[in-house]
Amino acid sequence: MLSKALAGGVPLPAFFREGGFQRAIDRYAEVSGASDRRAVVSMWSLYYFSALSIPYLLARRLSGQALPVGFEEMTIALEDNGLPRAFGVPHAGTIESEVETESFAAVGPLLEHHLGEAVMRLRACGISARLCWNNAAVYIDYALRLTGGAPSGGPDLPLFAHGTLPDGGVNPFCGCLSYLDEEGEKVARRKVCCLRYMLPGIPSCGKLCALPSQRNPQ
Repeated sequence: MLSKALAGGVPLPAFFREGGFQRAIDRYAEVSGASDRRAVVSMWSLYYFSALSIPYLLARRLSGQALPVGFEEMTIALEDNGLPRAFGVPHAGTIESEVETESFAAVGPLLEHHLGEAVMRLRACGISARLCWNNAAVYIDYALRLTGGAPSGGPDLPLFAHGTLPDGGVNPFCGCLSYLDEEGEKVARRKVCCLRYMLPGIPSCGKLCALPSQRNPQ
């Protein structure tokens, strides 16, 4: 929603710079009963990336609305448990003349103006950049497929298969997800585990998990 209408919203740069993020992680660790801080930060980031990327891609790919997602200009509001509740944007963005369907182009503004900044700050709390990018990838993949993209291994969704970006830069999403045939079923598989199995009471992500031991826990 618009930042001016988001109750409890805090500018993202100030949230990370002035201790808001650390307090959020402390709160979620307390509520969840978790002892491993890496797992807490990873789970927190899953909520962050889903709340950021899914609405953005749905708006852009279904109605051609390009929301302003620059890290420096957005706000964030939290639930009582410390997890992200919503993001605020400074304005409603622009309506594009054509709906963007190509995966690199659709994700481009998120990648260029937001995700790198978020990953840099999450890394400072002890989780790897590869884990951060993989956590973002699963929701981007979901939103792209939901709005008409083929599975990640498909020829018209190269975001997770090509090593370079259209501008020649390194593609941080390359290899994050793959689609495998298992007993006649097309199954998505992460490259890096999100560590949710280390949190009390959090269900496994099943066949998506990178760890064989966690795909069908007893």
